Amino acid sequence: MIKNGKLQETFVVLNDKGLHTRPATELVKCASGFKSQITLHYQKLSVNAKSLLGILMLAATKGAKIKMDIEGEDAEEAGRELLDLSKKKFHMTY
Repeated sequence: MIKNGKLQETFVVLNDKGLHTRPATELVKCASGFKSQITLHYQKLSVNAKSLLGILMLAATKGAKIKMDIEGEDAEEAGRELLDLSKKKFHMTY
């Protein structure tokens, strides 16, 4: 949904161990492939989706709802790719 010039999407962390280093790395790799600015919001924190340390600071556990604000020329494509990646559990199998 586009609001105030930004695409806003939400995904739920499906990984059993939450958004730890390996899935966070996959998220950063995906986000870094886009020109758009991507900000993740969880609880009271807002971080750059292209920052591994920022994502780890969220300490998002399984079931966490992460809101994304995506702004830029490729925002819709970025939103689709990131939502798809989250549904695939960031390519993690345990």
